[in-house]
Amino acid sequence: MDKSEKIEAFYSKEHHFKDAIVLLRSLAKQTELEETLKWGAPVYTIDNKNVLGIMAFKEHFGLWFFNGVFLKDPKGVLENAQEGKTKAMRHWKFSSIEEIDEKAVIQYMEEAIVNQKKGKVLQKEKSSSLKMPDLLKEGLESNPEANKQFQLLTPYKQKEYYEYISTAKQEKTKLTRLEKSMALILQGIGLNDAYRK
Repeated sequence: MDKSEKIEAFYSKEHHFKDAIVLLRSLAKQTELEETLKWGAPVYTIDNKNVLGIMAFKEHFGLWFFNGVFLKDPKGVLENAQEGKTKAMRHWKFSSIEEIDEKAVIQYMEEAIVNQKKGKVLQKEKSSSLKMPDLLKEGLESNPEANKQFQLLTPYKQKEYYEYISTAKQEKTKLTRLEKSMALILQGIGLNDAYRK
């Protein structure tokens, strides 16, 4: 099944919000956005940049705006996608087709397109102030071979170890993470190398 068939399958699947998401699709198609499929759901792009997506869940359906943080949101309908995890994405949730204000939806879509064309993208915060946790420092100082291997890792991979150990809330967890980290470091392996293959 090619991408366009998968998109059609998404919209034709029996779901209690089927008519509503088909309506949102028809509104998106009135704009200059291009329809594609990512993560198993329809995503609408401009110049290959994600602008918005259409979603359907058990309790609600709606739109997600990838850089929704920049939308003016005059109706006050946008919610942070995942508090604390996503900084830029915003959701507009509906629980019935009657809640869809077509004119407003198009205005939000058009504003999202303009923002994307202007290059309004939330920049990731640089956390260069992150320093080596004392526990890791002590572990490396007491093991010259691990220290040597650690110095050979890229700064990015070193930072992953800093974060992994320092974000543990309990001392016991920090020690467990240190033990796991030291075993990987001795092999010259980055913390997340297994996922990068």
